[in-house]
Amino acid sequence: MNAKRLILLAFSQLIVALDYNIVYVALPDIGRELGFSPQSLQWVVSGYAIGFGGFLLLGGRAVDRLGARRMLVLGLALYGISSLAGGLAAGPGLLVAARAVQGLGGALLAPATLALIYSGFAEGPARNRALGAWGTAGSAGLAAGALLGGVLTATWGWQWVFYVNVPLALVAIIAALRLLPPDPSRGHGGFDALGALLATAGSTLMVLGLVSGPEAGWTTLRGLGSLAAGVVLIGAFLLVEARAREPLAPPRLLGDRNLATSMLVILFFQSALGGGYYLLTMYLQPVLGYSALQAGLAFLPLTLLSMVAAGRLAPALLGRWGVRTTLIAGMLGSGVGMAALYAGMSADGSFWALMPGTVIWGLSGGFTFVAMFAAAGSGIAPTEQGVASGLATTAQQIGGAIGLAVIIAVANAGEPGVGGLRTAGWVAAAASVAGALIALTLKRRPTAAAQETTTTSMEGINR
Repeated sequence: MNAKRLILLAFSQLIVALDYNIVYVALPDIGRELGFSPQSLQWVVSGYAIGFGGFLLLGGRAVDRLGARRMLVLGLALYGISSLAGGLAAGPGLLVAARAVQGLGGALLAPATLALIYSGFAEGPARNRALGAWGTAGSAGLAAGALLGGVLTATWGWQWVFYVNVPLALVAIIAALRLLPPDPSRGHGGFDALGALLATAGSTLMVLGLVSGPEAGWTTLRGLGSLAAGVVLIGAFLLVEARAREPLAPPRLLGDRNLATSMLVILFFQSALGGGYYLLTMYLQPVLGYSALQAGLAFLPLTLLSMVAAGRLAPALLGRWGVRTTLIAGMLGSGVGMAALYAGMSADGSFWALMPGTVIWGLSGGFTFVAMFAAAGSGIAPTEQGVASGLATTAQQIGGAIGLAVIIAVANAGEPGVGGLRTAGWVAAAASVAGALIALTLKRRPTAAAQETTTTSMEGINR
């Protein structure tokens, strides 16, 4: 795969990350102007998570069956159209609906981008470098999202955090049609319509239940009822997949130890990250009184450090330590960094008290993000990379929904103000450490350095 195509895929990942983070610093303004309650405001974030998490398995299989290029272009088009609708929204309902369609676009775009990287780069140093570029773009999107969200909200209003996606998506669509070759023929296999329906409905209801719990109550029909129904449908989906001729998610893939472990690690990582970003926003703006622009600038060190770690540290550490050790170190480091950051929070605190934790969390989180997706794609056949990346990203989105729901519940149940935020922060840090323990069960694989030594030795013997 040439450099221009990799730049396109990295740019597509930047759009996804930008959209994830750009909305956070605009939340107070959106809540005031559109009439969201303090509890319902989370739906601006959660609506996206439901659309994204609910359709990822379908999106991943669509990539394998219909082609990564087609799904990339379709996902970008949905992003652009729904972003325009979000900016024009005059009430909470339309904005949340637009965010859900943005999530659907992401459910097609994310697995398509990853599948093109997995299929375009051989497993090993080349793929690690490509994933490093992809991860750097994701971190750049988070950094740009926080800063750009603050600038746009302060200058032209919250609507522009949505409008900005429209030209970006259009540029990416034009580039994709020019740079990516047509999708190869995949034959005329079936699509497992029943499996697609059960997976989509089950995932959507699970995410709906998780994000509804803090607002509607965990014992309500919308909270526990949606969650229970989602679990039942996912169970039915697994039964259908075991008998389907052309399963949406092949059982052998669901039983792959490396992929299953990677999905759990991703779930815990995103639980900590999603809740952590929310807590930091709630501390900087309501507690310290930062403006949207000041809050955006405060996020900048965290995400710039993540960029450096993803682009520079991740490929080097993966080559020297291997995926397993890199992932364990990154998850532990993220937990320590988050704990240090929340320890620096106080009612009359300052930005500089957060810096030690910011440095540790930013660096550790940056190379962890690359390592966990390198683990998820390891050893997967090219024809199943789409659904594998869809499974991995489903874990990411469900993890984010779980993290946000739990963090909001803990923060609201604890002491008012900083006390509740700090307690919720400890929970987020513990989730990251738990992910490190899960990563211990990953299979050990030879590092790139060991493979290179073996290859050199064999060449010497052959001579």
